[in-house]
This record gives sequence, structure tokens and C-alpha cells, in this order.
Amino acid sequence: MPTPYELEVLPSLPVGECELVANEQHFRKVVQYGIARAKTSVDILTADFKAMLVPLPRKTRGKNAAESIVQLLRRLAERNVEIRLLHAGTPSSAALRELRAALPANLTIRRCPRLHAKAVILDARAMYLGSANLTGAGLGAKGDHKRNFELGIWTTATPMIESVLDHFNTLWEGHACTQCRRKDICPVPLEEPALNSE
Repeated sequence: MPTPYELEVLPSLPVGECELVANEQHFRKVVQYGIARAKTSVDILTADFKAMLVPLPRKTRGKNAAESIVQLLRRLAERNVEIRLLHAGTPSSAALRELRAALPANLTIRRCPRLHAKAVILDARAMYLGSANLTGAGLGAKGDHKRNFELGIWTTATPMIESVLDHFNTLWEGHACTQCRRKDICPVPLEEPALNSE
């Protein structure tokens, strides 16, 4: 079943190119055109993770004007998109409430308190790399005068995507954990604390 965002056609970037993504462009490019249309995989690096609301296109709204990013990721995972989300801090309370339900097998969330990088890699073929966290203020789902000022690039350059994926995998697989000197703030390395605990 297509996602609501597949109803809107956006021009694709030629392979190997990159373009600037600024401020309010983040929501359309990274969320609507990017995450929501992933076919096989979504890899996310973010320092902050909140249950930001993702406004649905007018044609598909019905009773709800928006869904949370957690709902969007869950829906993608149920369509067999493999999702890996690596973030730094404890998710917002709203995100934790939504995550308490059993996660689909191919939606995995891990935590590294030292992480400050932000990237979204889609199907290993397109990537956002920039300043925006996975939050409403960062990715532009908030109103014009509430969102952050953010800059990043959107690219289809394979060497750059592969390089960022290498960094992602190094962190995801825990290669930095053995030498890490921040274990005091990382009681459960690379895994969320039990979601049903308070």
C-alpha cells in the first residue's frame, strides 16, 4: 500500500548530485520525499528524538491531520522496510509512550550518548546530512516562526553515502564502546532501557 506522501510527485536528484536543504525545506525533502517513501531501508543518526507530528497531505487526512514520526516508522517497518535509528538521549515522553507497544522486528532503536551527528540515509541511495535532529523544530514540522534555522545537504553521491554508512555501522555495531570513557552515562550501551519501566 503506498504511503500518503507517494501521492505527491517531487523531482528526483540526478545520481551523484547534491543540493542545499534549508529551514522549512527539511520537512518536505527529508520526511515527505525521503523517509515516507523509503522502499528497503532507513538509517537515522540523530542527537534528539521526539514524537514529532507529521502533517498528512490534505487528500488523505480524514479525521486526523497528522501522525507521529513513530507511527510513520512503524508503518514502514510493517511494509518490510528495515529501519535503524541511533540517537543520543532518552526519547521524549510522547515518543516513549508510543514505543511501549511492541516494535516490529525490523524497527531497531539504539542509543549512544556521545552521538551528535545528524543524517538520514534512504535505501542506501539518497541521504540527508546536516544540522537537523529528528524533531518537529529540526525537521520543520512546526510552524514558520517556531522551527529551528537548519542547514544540510541532500545527496545521491554514492561515495559520500557509503562513507557515512561506514561511520553509522561502526557506531551501530559497538566498535567505539570498548574504548569509550562515557560509560557512566550509558548504563545500557546501544540499547534503550526497558520501555515499560518508569
